[in-house]
Amino acid sequence: MNHLKDKVAYITGGSKGIGYGIAQSLLKAGMKVAISGRNTEAIQKAKEQLGSENVLALVSDVRNFEEEQKATAAILKEFGKIDVVIANAGLGKFAPIHEMSLEDWNAMIDTNLTGVFHTLKATAPQLIENKGYYVSISSLAGTNFFANGAGYNASKFGVVGFTQAAMLDLRAYDVKCTTIMPGSVTSHFNEHVPNDNDAWKIQPEDIGQLVVDLLKMNPNVLPSKIEVRPTKTSS
Repeated sequence: MNHLKDKVAYITGGSKGIGYGIAQSLLKAGMKVAISGRNTEAIQKAKEQLGSENVLALVSDVRNFEEEQKATAAILKEFGKIDVVIANAGLGKFAPIHEMSLEDWNAMIDTNLTGVFHTLKATAPQLIENKGYYVSISSLAGTNFFANGAGYNASKFGVVGFTQAAMLDLRAYDVKCTTIMPGSVTSHFNEHVPNDNDAWKIQPEDIGQLVVDLLKMNPNVLPSKIEVRPTKTSS
């Protein structure tokens, strides 16, 4: 019996990379999926490429709470419920702290951290009602600091702490919360163009399969924080 069939997931940052890979995996598992992003053309293209009638494409900027509320309302209108939320939208700007601009700092904190809060805040009532699952996509940068990464580290350390605290708040309502912390993933992150040299990296669909595995796990088991790395390094 497929317990995921017709479950409804909302994925932020779903037009490419990890978010798109998760959408592919959840659709294959029989779920209905809403994906969002800031770029209208990109999110519509992703919907077309996913090639399923069970996909809803939404334009929403996670930095704006009202937009996430509207996205939530649109999903409820289309699918009637929300069972799973994947807070994936994020960006990275890297520079020494004394050279980092206020704009880059604010963009990362507002998107990577405050955006994660906005998405959960907007969808929490549905997750509580449906005893759902909330997954945030952090990074190994959420536990390993590095030069030129002060802003990105701050945002991803914050995502880890936020999700773990939310897990303690929501477990009383039978809502599961997990943060996934990937290492190197083949994606468009930081304006990278995926190519053959990325073969050693984690692939977006690998993260998608990990999410499916989490959703299929025994209800009594909660992997609250998961670090995942490529088996080998580029060298």
